[in-house]
This record gives sequence, structure tokens and C-alpha cells, in this order.
Amino acid sequence: MKRRKKSKIAVYITVTYVMAYSLFIATKVYFGERIDLRAASKSLFIPSGATMEDVADSLVSARIAVGREKFLRYAALNGFVNVKSGHYVVKRNSTYRQMISMLNQGRQTPVNLVISGNIRTKEKLAEIISGQLEADSSELVVLLNDSAFLAELGFDVSNGILLFMPDTYNVYWNRDARRLFRDMKNLYDRFWNASRTAKLEAAKLSREGAMILASLAMEETAKYGELSRIAGVFVNRLHRGMLLQSDPTVKYAVGDFSLRRVLKSHTETDSPYNTYMYKGLPPGPICIPSRRIVDAVLDYEHHDYLYFCAKSDFSGSHVFAKTLQQHNQNASAYRSELNKRKIF
Repeated sequence: MKRRKKSKIAVYITVTYVMAYSLFIATKVYFGERIDLRAASKSLFIPSGATMEDVADSLVSARIAVGREKFLRYAALNGFVNVKSGHYVVKRNSTYRQMISMLNQGRQTPVNLVISGNIRTKEKLAEIISGQLEADSSELVVLLNDSAFLAELGFDVSNGILLFMPDTYNVYWNRDARRLFRDMKNLYDRFWNASRTAKLEAAKLSREGAMILASLAMEETAKYGELSRIAGVFVNRLHRGMLLQSDPTVKYAVGDFSLRRVLKSHTETDSPYNTYMYKGLPPGPICIPSRRIVDAVLDYEHHDYLYFCAKSDFSGSHVFAKTLQQHNQNASAYRSELNKRKIF
């Protein structure tokens, strides 16, 4: 009887050893196996609401994992059940253990959100952001038109796009849209330091007013060296209560920035953005100016010019005038050249 008992114990020990060894081998294979990537690294984007199966499919599609079932078995062995959305970078020669640990802990890598300076509408801004982040463009447009939410940030539906100053931002791909807006607000406040605020006070402008003015100057000229002088003209006209009469605001009001010639009929378009019809700055920017352009406007030239007109040589530069008589002569020369070139 005792011998049989020892025999059974021996069998149990052998079976247990085999099972343990098998588990050890499986664990070693799955935990220690290296991912074969030809590139230095690969990006993996896991959307919100993704399942484990979705992650497995994405890994296989990106050729990061060699097999769907292999990854799922490995995930089960590692207790990987909580899928966290985000952008992850899987480095070359990393092991499955390292990759799973990264995904399990949600150690994602930020992406570069690039905002350009040629954005004129909320829809275009939303399109550019959603093309780089998980946030849906329609959700972004809704927030840009949410007066209550924007009021919390100190903006309104006319100037909310100013939060997104042209730059490259390091953000998480799955950043919640509302949190993204608040992040941008913090950066916006940081931009308006004591030095810039002092210049605002000297020019008798608000933050948003200075940026709206910068958007006008930006659309008026492609010559960076002229920005401060043009801004000086606008500031002079504002302080004198004159109409700004900026052609780009008319193009914005009409909804056609491709216009090569602004006609009298265009200047009669009834819109708060039409500075030929309404005094002061328009209610919002006609584009999003860069920090560099805002600084050029804050450092506007102090002069007596009240007018400017494109040069008749079509160089892209402008000629400035202190009197209406001088300006009319400059404008006549430019119109004559437009007629010669059959630009009507």
C-alpha cells in the first residue's frame, strides 16, 4: 500500500513539473520573444472604445505582431484586459513583454499637432486638428460655436479660433476635445506675458483686439517688413475713429479670398466684418496670426500715415500716404495697372 502511495505522489509531482515547465516555456516564449521590426519603430493608434481583438488586429495589420492569436494568448497570460486608447510607439527589438507592459499601463507617446497660419474658418481649423488627433471635427466645431463653454475660457464664438495660435504642439493623440481647448487656453495666457501686456495697454488694445488686428495685417501683405508699418496705419485710424477700409475684411465678408480686385459692389456687402461699412475692428479674426506676426503688430511703427495701397509694379509691396489726396493718386496708379492687366 505504501509503495502505491509513493507511486501516485511521484506521478503527481511529474505531472505538476511538466505543467510548470510548459508554462515556463510558454511564458519565456511569449514574454521574451522579440518583435521583428524592420523599421526603427512603428506607431500604433488605439482609438477610444477599442477591444482587445481590435488591438490584436491593429498589431497584425501594422506588422508589429506576427499573429493575432499569439498576441491574444500572450495578453491573457499577462493579464492584459484594460485597453487604453492612445498613440504608442513600439521600438525595434522590444519584446512582447515590454510592448504589453506599455499598452497595459497606457504609456503613450505624444504626437505633434501642427497648426498653420493660413486658417480662416472654424471648419478648416477643426479639419486640421481632427486630421492629426482622435478628436472628431464635428465635435470641435460644436465647441467653437458653444458660447457658454468659450465664455468660460474668456472667448466668444467670433474669436474662439484664436486659442489655436500657429505652432507645433506636443499633445496626446486621444486628448479630450474640451481638455485640448483648456490646454490651449493655458498656453495662450502664457504667451501674453508682462512685456506684451504693456504693449497692449500702450496701443489701447485688448489681447483679442491685437490678434484681430494682426490677422488684418497678415492678410494685407506677404512682406514681413511691412507688417509693423501697416499695423501703425490701422492703429492711427482706430484712434481717430476712422473706418479701417481693409480689403481682406471685405473678401472675408463676401466669402471669397480669391478675389484679385475688390470692387465698390463688394464694399457694400452688409457684414460686421466689412470694415468699409463698420468702424473699429471686426468681431473676430479673418485668419489665425502667428506669434511672430502678433509681435510685429505689437511693435507697430509710430508714424503719421493713414493710408496704404499696393504698388502699381505688382511687387507685393505697398506705398503709404499721410493725406487722402496722396492716397488717391497712389490708388489711381494701381487701378490703372489693374486695368492694363485686365484684372476686373
